Amino acid sequence: MSELYEIKEEIEKVILVGVALDNMEDETAESIDELEDLAKTAGAVTVGKLIQNREKVHPGTYLGKGKIEELKEYIIATEATGIICDDELSPAQYKNLQEALDVKVMDRTLLILDIFASRATTREGKIQVELAQLKYRSARLIGMHGALSRLGGGIGTRGPGEKKLEMDRRLIGDRIAQLRKEIEEMERHRELSRQQRSKSNIPVVAIVGYTNAGKSTLLNKLTDAGILAEDKLFATLDPTTRSFKLPGNREILLTDTVGFIRKLPHHLIDAFRSTLEEAKYADIILHVVDSVNPQIDDQMKIVYETLDKLQVKDKPIITFFNKQDLAEDDAWVKSLKDVKADYVIHGAVKTESGLDELVASVEDIILKSSVQLEVVLGYNDSGKIQHIRKYGQLLCEEYRADGIYVKATLPQDVYAKYFANHKY
Repeated sequence: MSELYEIKEEIEKVILVGVALDNMEDETAESIDELEDLAKTAGAVTVGKLIQNREKVHPGTYLGKGKIEELKEYIIATEATGIICDDELSPAQYKNLQEALDVKVMDRTLLILDIFASRATTREGKIQVELAQLKYRSARLIGMHGALSRLGGGIGTRGPGEKKLEMDRRLIGDRIAQLRKEIEEMERHRELSRQQRSKSNIPVVAIVGYTNAGKSTLLNKLTDAGILAEDKLFATLDPTTRSFKLPGNREILLTDTVGFIRKLPHHLIDAFRSTLEEAKYADIILHVVDSVNPQIDDQMKIVYETLDKLQVKDKPIITFFNKQDLAEDDAWVKSLKDVKADYVIHGAVKTESGLDELVASVEDIILKSSVQLEVVLGYNDSGKIQHIRKYGQLLCEEYRADGIYVKATLPQDVYAKYFANHKY
């Protein structure tokens, strides 16, 4: 197995470039603003922004000829060291822009991959990032020949990878095959973990949401998970699962997932599918929303689109509108709705506002999917009470002359396994 290496960072001065199609200037401007946040997260300084209105993206150069000349002058005036395009560039667009501008050319996908590389801490996360990086770079080897050198550092050269990145396609193919085998092994391990959780009948709640909505902060607040929670995009990458006891003493598992973002690269969705699919196998989806973000509607839409791509369907959804403490208009935040959610809660994780209601909603969903049990067990069946304690909620237990009176709630599958065919 080849050794993994880390590369020192280098501050870059960049110009952000986008193409607005069908007069969608406002939406493109919002996307560029988010791209600026991504660039800042990656350690770059934005020195300018440029948007071109076109009917369609130029297939060969992304921008039109006149706009490229304007961009050349902009680069000279701002002393920029590179540009970042808001869309994923084709190999031809990448190569032609590099030749025309004679500066480092990057796109949104490369930027996000770079951030993921700096955020991955576990072996699985690093392998997933490297696989996504190599799949992205394999199609761009010729155009990126100079940019792939590790001597310069900077965006696109960080993170795990082999010491020599200027590999030919055969070597990259071998490395990709090796990484896929390792990921398949990790997927098998993850699937075994899911099966064990399923056998334990412990409900799983997947925390999803747009990046920087407050998912990790919520998990920390509820479970003292101790994971990194910063006001940055993709502050955490590797999923974390922690146990939590509901007020009725029922145990659940809370799983934090990778934050979603607009134009999430398909390389990442493929590489992180086993991680992202934690939501697919969960019993409840907890959707955390940044209620004070100006792009709240777009962010919620993107979360649901990503869940659809992952085939996350028919799950009870709790939407928690977070960061109410930062809102100038408290009444407006409380009016926010989510028509796709079964429960909508407004609050703030940092001040613990709304958390009791949130926990109660989780418990309510579990109780609604449970079976109400009221029975007198013979003393020779007293061991069944342990199943109730472990998997359900024991509401009443009385020892009588004719047996043990039990009143409880149980998951349907536990009821079917231990009680449905029992004669009382």
